[in-house]
Amino acid sequence: MADRSILLIITGGVAAFKSLELIRELGRAGVKSRVILTKAAQEFVTPLSVSALSGEKCFTELFDLNDEAEMGHIELSRSADLVVVCPATADILAKAANGLANDLASTAILATDKRVLFAPAMNVRMWQHEAVQRNVQRLRDDGAIVLDPDEGLMACGEFGPGRLPEISALKARILAELTPDTSLSGQHILITAGPTREPIDPVRYLSNHSSGRQGYAIAEALQARGAKVTLVSGPVSIAPPNGVNLVPVETAQDMLKACETALPADAFISVAAVADWRPAKPAKSKLKIKGGDEPVALEFVENPDILKTLSHKTKNRPGLVIGFAAETNDVEAYARGKLEKKGCDWIIANDVSGDVMGGMNNQVNLITKDGAERSPNASKTQIANWIADRIAKALS
Repeated sequence: MADRSILLIITGGVAAFKSLELIRELGRAGVKSRVILTKAAQEFVTPLSVSALSGEKCFTELFDLNDEAEMGHIELSRSADLVVVCPATADILAKAANGLANDLASTAILATDKRVLFAPAMNVRMWQHEAVQRNVQRLRDDGAIVLDPDEGLMACGEFGPGRLPEISALKARILAELTPDTSLSGQHILITAGPTREPIDPVRYLSNHSSGRQGYAIAEALQARGAKVTLVSGPVSIAPPNGVNLVPVETAQDMLKACETALPADAFISVAAVADWRPAKPAKSKLKIKGGDEPVALEFVENPDILKTLSHKTKNRPGLVIGFAAETNDVEAYARGKLEKKGCDWIIANDVSGDVMGGMNNQVNLITKDGAERSPNASKTQIANWIADRIAKALS
């Protein structure tokens, strides 16, 4: 990393102080940081502290005669290998998404020929606002990397998504962007994610709490290593990773059909929380449940077993088939039973008795016929990279 550098743009949010730790951690990895500090960011950190940690001049003004003579904002925007905006406020996301350039930070983003990574941090209501989500999607469509914020307690006292991702996760993602991984180049990987919805009538359905975050994170980690990724996803509220072929589905039957259509594949990863059962005969009109004299009875039939079906294919069976087992007790014992029953190569098991389904963190056990390996307790992004590294090694 000795010859690698980033242009770090620090904007005016409470999380701005964490950017100092990011500069230090990247420096330990050998990555140099040139820094642009917006006027609002200077309310939280100072140019002196930034310069002391980065060992570089801190840039603050667009119309600075000395800075323009020495470097120039165009050269500054293109001299690094990656542009990182941390923290990325709603304001800078809006400017970047709409091509505004009224200060040094927004001008540098518009003028750069390098990829831009945004690490958002803001109030939960701001992050969830339609305008912010619209800007995020536009930036992603334009090829920028916009990370999802972490979920938790924020400085304002509210709880929810909006926290700056952990510095360790940001560092790992930046280092990955600076050293493109081609370990899965040429491999086609099929992955399922999210829940399925099984209709009861035109209004109601059966589903579960799966957010799709872990599956989407794995898809992104695989794509970042050069794989061609087909992501068959049930209904979720998160955006698909850049460069991934998304196939949206609703029911388990839809998901199986989409998976079979996507074959052949070098690996199949069944992360989706597929409903085991579905109503045998969904009503064609809304069931009138309240006020009835008799309780409503539903007849169920078993859904197709997607993991078992693909594991036992005689034609086009993926070389590596991986299942997920979400358990609330005796995790490894149930996972080994599932490994045998389904006929897959690996089972990745996790304990979902807490807030894993829908939450931001996870810990998994990788179970094979030869043994088991336990991951650290970490963010779902870090878990995804842990899994992707092992898949790359297996497929090599």
